[in-house]
Amino acid sequence: MKPMLKPMLEPSLTSNYRPISKIPLIAKILEKVVAKQLTAVLDKHNIFDKFQSGFRRAHSTETALLRVSSDILTQNDAGKCSVLLMLDLTSAFDTVDHYILLERLKYWVGVCGSALEWFSSYLYERYFSVAVSKYRSSSTSLSYGVPQGSVLGPLLFLIYLLPLQHILSPFEDIRYHCYADNIQLYMSFKPEDVSKLQILNVCLETIKGWMADNFLQLNEEKTEVLVCAPDRHVPNIMNALGPLSTFVKSSIRNLGVTFDSALTLDVHVISLVRSCFYHLRNISKLSHIVSHTELEIVIHAFISSRLDYCNSLFTCLNKNSLERLQIVQNAAARLLTKRSKYSHVTPLLIHHCLYIIVHFKILVLTFKALQGQAPAYIIELLQPYVPSRSPRSCDQGLLVIQHTRLKTKGDRTFATVAARLWNSLPQNLRSADSVITFKKQLKTHLFRIAFC
Repeated sequence: MKPMLKPMLEPSLTSNYRPISKIPLIAKILEKVVAKQLTAVLDKHNIFDKFQSGFRRAHSTETALLRVSSDILTQNDAGKCSVLLMLDLTSAFDTVDHYILLERLKYWVGVCGSALEWFSSYLYERYFSVAVSKYRSSSTSLSYGVPQGSVLGPLLFLIYLLPLQHILSPFEDIRYHCYADNIQLYMSFKPEDVSKLQILNVCLETIKGWMADNFLQLNEEKTEVLVCAPDRHVPNIMNALGPLSTFVKSSIRNLGVTFDSALTLDVHVISLVRSCFYHLRNISKLSHIVSHTELEIVIHAFISSRLDYCNSLFTCLNKNSLERLQIVQNAAARLLTKRSKYSHVTPLLIHHCLYIIVHFKILVLTFKALQGQAPAYIIELLQPYVPSRSPRSCDQGLLVIQHTRLKTKGDRTFATVAARLWNSLPQNLRSADSVITFKKQLKTHLFRIAFC
């Protein structure tokens, strides 16, 4: 086992390290075969938690954030206030009880007989030692947890959390979304119904009780609350939150994206631009000693990857924020091509125009959703248009554009943005027969509109 420091944390604290198991290659191959079969069973029988996005095919942090932000913006557009509660577990993978996990496999998944015995053998009588540099500790038994760094570990952890959806189901006013051990609870209410927030405290205590019974523990230091409401309603909301009011912040970091109270992402953009320019300054010192190809790889790794991360949320950005991000792209293009600070860069960005990339990503996700290749919670946001009279438009593949009140709220939801972009496409493009064909034709279409 090798300790690995978590990003941007203090190296002197042992709690800031992840215990990464060094699994033999042949064992990983076997785990991959088992994981593939187990995943097929979970998918076939719809056993996965619908709102669990961690370690699942076609699911990602981006799809999770799209759903959460769309839900909150939709409710805010209707004049409601919202509260988002972020929860995180302490050493979640390391405290999984083996007996309880085997019970989950047996009664929740249906694993039995020799298959269950195999999982029992996989979990029990496991030993580990810690290796740091050239030093190695003595071996000791591993009585709890699933190995981090393994193929099966994340999947088994999702199975361990399966009852959580049923713990939350009685709280009808509270929605949730999980990404592995990251749990988001959020609820919306009319300003005059602020007393409903008491349910959030009850729900949190219920979750804590279930976790205690299952040897899991919430990390109080990472508990955060975001209030999405007009300023005039915030004092009443703070009072109604009770003990949770101490965790309220003006902005929170949610799966790598900074959410502010209005979900404008302004704070996120400021942080993103600062980070990108920091890396650009460092990369510029290498520009004279590396080849053009190597420089391009470095820029894509440190700049493009940051700009591309969850950028389907960028449809909500105002003009100022978009210009900030465009300046970063311009600077990266000039550095790569060794152009002067004031040179024209539009020809250099013809394949990397920011808004084209954002629209491309949203439209590809929309196409996948309509083909049933996206998360169920994304698919249900899109409603095919069924005309009441004209049969001629029945086969055009259009989407219903939801009625919204505010450009800063409802117009920014995924359902609204996706429907408007989708309906603007030519019919032959909407009726593409595969994702590969759609992507190819979509690129041509978007570039033609932008630069021709």
